[in-house]
Amino acid sequence: MTEEMKQLKELANRVSRSIVAVVDAVCTRGGFKGEELSTIGQLRDQAIQVIQMSEQMDQAAAMETGSDDDATPIDAEVSVEKKK
Repeated sequence: MTEEMKQLKELANRVSRSIVAVVDAVCTRGGFKGEELSTIGQLRDQAIQVIQMSEQMDQAAAMETGSDDDATPIDAEVSVEKKK
């Protein structure tokens, strides 16, 4: 993976984690209208997908190098359970 791709992956991972945190916080506070919830849920699901893809890439890279230092489980920073 090129350095630019690695930076893009790391940025996408951080942005996605932030999106999940913001969506969860605003939902907890009742900040969305009912008709907005499906769109917000889709955004949150897409962010979770990016996080999972990033972690899979980290795990694959760690297996190639024999290291497990870069792989961070998603539960360490973001809960992937859907809030209803």
